Amino acid sequence: MERIKIAVEKAREQAAAQQLPADKEALKTAESPFEKDFPTINYSKTKIVGLNLEHLERHRIVAYNKSHPSNWMFDLLRTRVLQRMVENGWRTLAVTSPSPEAGKTVVSINLAMSIAHQTRHTALLVDFDLRRPKVGNYLGIETDVSLNDVLAGDADVSDVMVNPNLPRLVVVPTKRPVEKPSEMLSSKRAERIITDLRGRYDERIVIFDLPPLLAADDAIAILPKIDCVLLVVGNGMSTEREIKDSLRHLTEANLLGLVMNKAELPTKNNYY
Repeated sequence: MERIKIAVEKAREQAAAQQLPADKEALKTAESPFEKDFPTINYSKTKIVGLNLEHLERHRIVAYNKSHPSNWMFDLLRTRVLQRMVENGWRTLAVTSPSPEAGKTVVSINLAMSIAHQTRHTALLVDFDLRRPKVGNYLGIETDVSLNDVLAGDADVSDVMVNPNLPRLVVVPTKRPVEKPSEMLSSKRAERIITDLRGRYDERIVIFDLPPLLAADDAIAILPKIDCVLLVVGNGMSTEREIKDSLRHLTEANLLGLVMNKAELPTKNNYY
């Protein structure tokens, strides 16, 4: 556990150092020359839904707005995540937490937006928290069909994709809780969905927002089918034992690292 504490303290020190205006400007300058080379994507079949910025901010979704003072933190997370994924040829990422209320869905959405904003990759965010789906609610997306219909065999996954009016980002929302979620996530149908989404485009990063590890066995059932995982720990939300138990569950997974969420930083405008 001491290693986790040291890692958290190191992350806080790095985060504080990177709040300096010069550092943020350097990050923007380093990435801006490539923006003109990003591919243009026309969503002719995917439903396009506009987002409400006030609604996003109320739910701590900040990466939609690149000028938001907290956006740089998700850019930093994005860069570190993509470095590991590209090095290993991984294209599917699970985001989970030890327990509820750690903010894993907020991290999932912001990370997906950051990837779509400033990299050559496209991002696809799938709400696989079948007990408490929140992605659509946090984004303010309302749809007639969703992942529920795909899992029931009544729709194809391409029928339920939504573009939240942000280039290179697609979302697959889940409207309502699913019966027997653990059985569904361990089913062949869920495996086919993951394989389908992973194989459609070479430059696509697929992010799955999973249930908390210790709330049920849902996440454990699906993790072997996903390339790598990011563990979100809410500051003051998870106990030392919960973190240890979560890490034991992830011994056979490709763990990218831990994200300390809801941590206090020196600048009062920052959420994380």
